[in-house]
Amino acid sequence: MEPPRNPEAHEVIDPELLLLAYRSGVFPMAETRDDRGIMWIEPRERAIIPLEGLRVSRSLAKVLRQERFTVSCNRAFDEVIEACAGPRPWGAGSETDESWISRRIAASYGLLHRLGHAHSVECWRDGRLVGGLYGVAFDRVFCGESMFSRDRDASKVALCWLVAAMREAGMELLDCQFMTPHLASLGAQSMPQAAYMKRVGLASRPAEAGPFRSLPDGFHSLCAGASSPGKRIAQSLTQTS
Repeated sequence: MEPPRNPEAHEVIDPELLLLAYRSGVFPMAETRDDRGIMWIEPRERAIIPLEGLRVSRSLAKVLRQERFTVSCNRAFDEVIEACAGPRPWGAGSETDESWISRRIAASYGLLHRLGHAHSVECWRDGRLVGGLYGVAFDRVFCGESMFSRDRDASKVALCWLVAAMREAGMELLDCQFMTPHLASLGAQSMPQAAYMKRVGLASRPAEAGPFRSLPDGFHSLCAGASSPGKRIAQSLTQTS
């Protein structure tokens, strides 16, 4: 009998290679959940969300102010990536188990998270994880990988907190990879890959060029001394959206 495989021990993408890929404008995808192969993707067009240009609707701002969700950072990274890789609606009344987030890719990001280079933002309601997102951070850049929502507006709230935390930390570039109508409605902009790489270069300049902190530090500073961080975030984002 073949011994059980340990994806984390034998199949994870080398963390240094994975970070180098992101710095080079490339990221991994798989064809199915159980695919052990990796496709390295370099889009011709890249989507970003300007940190001063996130579109926050009146209804979303109201949800933020009401603090309908409890929001955390890095509290449930593995659960978030598993939810993002789980079945999604595919047409009327059906779901698909197919996901570009293979088990190998999930294990690779889990290791990157434990090394401090991948982060998640979670939304909770009544003690249940109802939405969130995850991605890779380096220098002043955050590359958003995926998000999910089990409750209305949960993933949008997670995105708002992400943008606010990035601004608080002095980060500059929020990469969304591919443009979608949903991202466009939130203020995402499309640009050629070459223009995106210039933005990465500017955001990767030495710390001496300006102070910046980690995403978790930016997140936690949103909560420090604030009795209602949701109201603070709603006000700051609607002033610039």
